[in-house]
Formats: sequence, structure tokens, C-alpha cells
Amino acid sequence: MKVLILCGGLGTRLAEETITKPKPMVKIGTKPILWHLIKYFNYYGLKDFILATGYKSNIINDYFKKNSIRDCNVKIYFTGKNTLTGGRILRLKKILGDNDFIATYGDGLSNVDIKKLIKFHKKKKGIVTLTAVRPPVRFGEIKISSANKVFDFKEKPQATHNWINGGFFVMKKEIFEFIKNDNTVLEKEPFEKLTKIKKLYAYRHFKFWQCMDTLREKKYLNKIWSNGNAPWKKW
Repeated sequence: MKVLILCGGLGTRLAEETITKPKPMVKIGTKPILWHLIKYFNYYGLKDFILATGYKSNIINDYFKKNSIRDCNVKIYFTGKNTLTGGRILRLKKILGDNDFIATYGDGLSNVDIKKLIKFHKKKKGIVTLTAVRPPVRFGEIKISSANKVFDFKEKPQATHNWINGGFFVMKKEIFEFIKNDNTVLEKEPFEKLTKIKKLYAYRHFKFWQCMDTLREKKYLNKIWSNGNAPWKKW
């Protein structure tokens, strides 16, 4: 099964880093977050990787010319500087072929069990399975009594009720039928239509997941990596 990683966004909310490089090339430890993603999927036996690039694509190209990853076949395709998420997938229709494939964003890490995710997808027989996660709360959460006393304090706990799209998709080739052009946002019209026909499923992941949208989140990922506590490290 091929793994498609979307690597083309501008990463404007991480401008401190992305002014000089695409977000998937921002480093966690000494390696780009993209490297961590590829290593994670490879742990589950996946070897064929397709990188859909856009913004500052030359930096990704240069990196993989100089740095190969053992047992991984990495192919890079420029999918347009301003192409949106659905459009990038559509541009790679011929490359992805007729088999189911995995897709994810190039700026988030998780310890989701990929084998269980694929098994769930095959069992449900939908067109797309997404990984649903409970996002970390960005700030500490406190509970205050009527007398204005804090009776509970949690430093950045995980949300307990809301689920969000965490990426880590499994898709069938039929997804291409729901994408019009470069301007299609995968998470809007295609997913809305799939929801209506009951072909979009959610695999609930209760453990670690973290995006890297801000400098604060980048520092957090670096902290747990440097402490040797990175939940995504399987190799």
C-alpha cells in the first residue's frame, strides 16, 4: 500500500520556521518531521512513499537527494504551489493507481496503529476512513467554584468530548470522483458528500496525536523527543 504525504502547504502559522522552508522540513530533534512520519509508517512495513510538494518544493527535493531512508522508496511530485489538499490528491491519480492508499498531512505525529486502521477500513468498506482524535487543549484548563476558588487544574489536558480529523486516512480510488480540481479542499465538499452517502468512516484513536501548527507545538514535540518519550518512535 502506498503512502501519500501532503507536503505543499504554506505553513503561515509557523512563520518563524516556514519563511525559509516548507513545514514538513521543520526539524524535530535533528530530523525533519517528514522523516519522522516516513520512519513511523515504515515500522508497519510500508515502503512506498509519495510526497505531494508545493511551497519551497526544492528543499524537499534536495534533502532526499542527499538523505535516503533505509527500506523506503520515496518519490516526490510537485503538485502546484497554490493547489489545495483535494487537488494535490487528484493530481496524483495515475501515480496512486487503483489500490487503496494511505494519505496524511506532513505536519502531525501520532502513535495510531496503522495495521488496525487498515483493518478497520477494509471491514467498513467505505471510501475514506479518517483517524478521529481528541485534540490537546492549547492552554491549561481550570475549574472554578462559586466562591472563585480553583478546585481543579490540568496543564494542557486532552479534550474529553470533541473529536477532530487527525489525518492518517485510508482511501479507495473512488475518492477521485469527489474531487473537481486544484481548488478542491478535501475536508470540505468531498468529505461532506461522502458523509451524506455514508461512505466516510472514523477510526477513533484515543492515544497520542499532535499537530505542529505553531512554534509552541513545535517546541512541545521537540521536548518530548529530546526527553526520550516520543510515543511515535517505534524504530
